[in-house]
Amino acid sequence: MQGMGRVVSVHYLPAILLLVHALCGSVDGKREIPVGAIFHQVPDHSYESEIAFRYAVERVNMHEKHFELVPIVRYVSPEDSFRTERKVCELAAEGVTAVFGPSSLLTAGIVGSVCKTLEIPHIITHWDPEPLGGIEAELRAMTINLYPEADVLSRALADLIVDYSWKSFTIIYDSDEGLMRLKDILQIHGPADAPITVRQIDDDPDYRPLLKDIQSSGESHIILEIRPDRILELLRQAKEVKMLEEYQSYIITSLDAHTIDFEELRYSRSNITALRLMDTKSFDIKNAVHDWEQGEARMKRPFRVSPEHVRTESALYNDAVKIYATAIRELDATEEITPARLSCGSKNLRQWPFGLRIVNYMKVKTEHGITGPIIFDDFGRRAHFHLDIIELSKDEGFKKIATWDPTHGVNYTRSQGEVYSQIVESLQNKTFIVAEKKDGEFLEGNNRFEGYSLELIDGISKILGFQYRMELVPDGKYGSYNKVTKKWDGLVKYLLDRKADLAVCDLTITYERRTAVDFTMPFMTLGISILYAKPVQQPKDLFSFLSPLSLDVWIYMATAYLGVSVLLFVLSRMAPADWENPHPCKQDNDEVENIWDMCNALWLTMGSIMGQGCDILPKAISTRLVAGMWWFFALIMLSSYTANLAAFLTMERMDATIESAEDLAKQSKIKYGVVMGGSTMAFFQTSNFSTYQRMWASMESARPSVFTKSNDEGRDRVIKGKRMYAFLMESTSLEYITERYCDLTQIGGLLDSKGYGIAMPVNSPYRTAISGAVLKMQEEGKLYQLKTRWWKEMRGGGQCTEVPNSSQENELGIGNVGGVFVVLALGCFCAFLIGILEFLWNVRKVAVEEKVTPWDALKAELKFALNIAVTSKPVHNTLSESTASGKSSLRSKSESRRGSELAGRGHSVRTAASLSNLDKSGLAFDKH
Repeated sequence: MQGMGRVVSVHYLPAILLLVHALCGSVDGKREIPVGAIFHQVPDHSYESEIAFRYAVERVNMHEKHFELVPIVRYVSPEDSFRTERKVCELAAEGVTAVFGPSSLLTAGIVGSVCKTLEIPHIITHWDPEPLGGIEAELRAMTINLYPEADVLSRALADLIVDYSWKSFTIIYDSDEGLMRLKDILQIHGPADAPITVRQIDDDPDYRPLLKDIQSSGESHIILEIRPDRILELLRQAKEVKMLEEYQSYIITSLDAHTIDFEELRYSRSNITALRLMDTKSFDIKNAVHDWEQGEARMKRPFRVSPEHVRTESALYNDAVKIYATAIRELDATEEITPARLSCGSKNLRQWPFGLRIVNYMKVKTEHGITGPIIFDDFGRRAHFHLDIIELSKDEGFKKIATWDPTHGVNYTRSQGEVYSQIVESLQNKTFIVAEKKDGEFLEGNNRFEGYSLELIDGISKILGFQYRMELVPDGKYGSYNKVTKKWDGLVKYLLDRKADLAVCDLTITYERRTAVDFTMPFMTLGISILYAKPVQQPKDLFSFLSPLSLDVWIYMATAYLGVSVLLFVLSRMAPADWENPHPCKQDNDEVENIWDMCNALWLTMGSIMGQGCDILPKAISTRLVAGMWWFFALIMLSSYTANLAAFLTMERMDATIESAEDLAKQSKIKYGVVMGGSTMAFFQTSNFSTYQRMWASMESARPSVFTKSNDEGRDRVIKGKRMYAFLMESTSLEYITERYCDLTQIGGLLDSKGYGIAMPVNSPYRTAISGAVLKMQEEGKLYQLKTRWWKEMRGGGQCTEVPNSSQENELGIGNVGGVFVVLALGCFCAFLIGILEFLWNVRKVAVEEKVTPWDALKAELKFALNIAVTSKPVHNTLSESTASGKSSLRSKSESRRGSELAGRGHSVRTAASLSNLDKSGLAFDKH
């Protein structure tokens, strides 16, 4: 900034210019139009703005042909309202057509009131809040403000915070006026959101105690609403207390943040963002700076400023003169505008007739200046404007990363590839501290760790090119929030305390944890399942081949076997077709035989059920029907048996008692629990599903406690529980355990769906890059290879195979095959009826042939059929020769019974019975 001496020399310019005009007059024929400006007597703030105002007037005069703006400048103190009123009245008396400035709210209000009374345009370039009672159009009728409208500027800051996903933040401000600027920011949080902390700094230049308090609170997002001259010192002290690390982010609300020299802070790791009203690379601002430097050089006053460091107020003064000159030019073309000397204390108060017309024209006129598009609303406020969102970089200082406007909000100008490249570049010299959950003994050095997590972070580090150091959290917890103490523990606390950059383990991504830390995309998906002990294996059974059929089926089969054999034997003795000639070649043979004794009947049924058949077959319809029914029955039973035999011979017999979470919830005998403070516990605590609510109530009320400190403790409790304890845990850990402990198994499916992620502090700049590395490993199949390696190959993995379900589920009972027995019974019953009919038909035929009564024939045939020891009988071809008794033969020799059916049966079994046996068997009847 310039020294006091230079400023004093500038103060002589008005007198010099007035003297020149008095002596020379309007030599070029231009009409003189005086314009007034009031600046504060604060050199650092006013010097550059006054230069911008004067040389903007000079440039207008260079291009105008009909009029010339004559600047008249006055100086006041920011707090001196009385003198300010005198100065503005002096300007009115000199016939100024507009008053520019001043920049304080107090003095600008006085000037605006006088200008309103005299109807002189009042143009200001500073922040001006809306009054509490609302804007009165009449009071602001003559005021034009080129500074962004207060509410719209506050909305821009709010949009930026929302875009950055800041859930909580701390505001540091130095004046009540500054806090008023953040009205919209204070309103974007609702009652349920994280609280916003507001801290005010006083005139004490030591900000370290305040910064340490913010650091101890764990807050990493800070908004600086302080004067530009305080910003650098505050950030310098923040660096001393380690508040400029990579996880702290700052937003500077001042539109002059770009004018500060951040050279000493360019290599800090924090994200420092600011807003800027102008494009510092535009031709307009470079041209204006050139005018300033050349003009001051002519006056022998060295002045240097780069376009990147031009103050916002200076640029606004340049644009204010430009838009006012445009209004004068275009209105003067229709009616000549003439200045008028006005008096503040006159009894006959006069107003300038052109003032209101000029102001109204400026309100509807759209211009484009150094500060972008200039559009006013009906109250003369600049409601539409563009802002550059700039970020401090180590290479270029402040760099434009996005733009904002009231219509489109935040719009990024850099690509995701540029962001990713910048992050990866910053990782090259970074050594991450990676936190692990402590399990077992304490280890030191990366080489003494092994496991999935280590290989995962090692693969990521090779992709991104960073170093890392593993550390274990002392309490060995994942991280849960204590609502009483309002603090986190475990890995989450380690990250919040900035003791680690990353947390890598089986850390589940939950909504609650997501509010405290950031996560990468999931590197593994999972769900909650049930770990339970397998049923006790039954001892090996020598007769396992009997397992495909239940015991009752075997009993029914044996009963059916015996019943069918007896029925076949009885029916064959009753059926004439089954009595055959033992010598087919001797057609005059006087006896027939029945080969179906009990042994042959048993053999036929046995051969059928074994699938081998028999060389002898029944002849009668009834016996054939019985045999057919039995063959059908045997075929079905044999098929069912062989279909299930192979599975049963290789299957362990199990006796599972639970199959799902619903089964657990319905009973009270088997206890179940989870890890205390883990995400699985939180799942049951917060679930709205009735089954899980009932399970949580059961776990919470169980005594002794069913909760464990770790998964390993839960695993051991399941093993020792003898199927009286089940453990609910995440499926990935469960799979790891069941691959090594073959007496444990997973019961049911997944109760939910979630993922493991790498955690890091909120607003970590490395989240995008690390998520990209995880995605790359997933696409290349490396994550699958890692899981296979550590789940199924390393540390005893892959020892256990899946055991099929209980054999009893595949065992066929009477309910499965009972229909076959019903068919067999119906067939046998039909065969029995047919056999009775065949027997009665034969009795009738014998009665006719032998000329005896049917009853006598029935008794004789039935008596013979029941004599199971006899397997042959005479053909009845001769009668008894006893004439005294008048007995006659029952059968005629002329009929050979079933002679044709005996052909080919020479191999039939023959008996040793003789004709003498016939008398003993009682097959001859006496005539009476």
